[in-house]
Amino acid sequence: MKFKRIVKHLLTTQHQVTKAFPPHTLKAIEQTIKASEAAHVGEIRFAVEDALDGAALFKGQSPRDRAIELFAQLRVWDTEHNNGLLIYLLLADRAVEIVADRGIHAKIDLEAWSKICRQMEGDFKQSNYEGGVVTGIKALTQHLSKHFPADGVNRNELPDKPVLV
Repeated sequence: MKFKRIVKHLLTTQHQVTKAFPPHTLKAIEQTIKASEAAHVGEIRFAVEDALDGAALFKGQSPRDRAIELFAQLRVWDTEHNNGLLIYLLLADRAVEIVADRGIHAKIDLEAWSKICRQMEGDFKQSNYEGGVVTGIKALTQHLSKHFPADGVNRNELPDKPVLV
């Protein structure tokens, strides 16, 4: 357990999330997800969390493990074609994780997601939260529209609205 990480998590608050993601930014993210999903059959969710709770933090839970946990809690896996995808931001760590359901994971490797995550993290370090998320979703769209193009019957199975955990 790293002391510096614990302090960052204890000092990161929900207020910082609402400051970084005000209503107009959340609306822009929602609209970007909606536009993205018109180009492919994937289902995208975006979630941001201020910090890990004490138990998870002291156990050393990684952002990746928390993203997988939220993937299940938000039921991103619950799509007809196993085509859900979660973009998760843990604000205290400025860490981004992308978790894709098995239908997507089978065609797009982790390296592609990792590149998008690092790009978004770079934007977040400069406090460019809206731009980072919008750019990240657009990069995801390129991959998803290539491997899972829209088929005309594009049912929206998951909400497009960002989740503030």
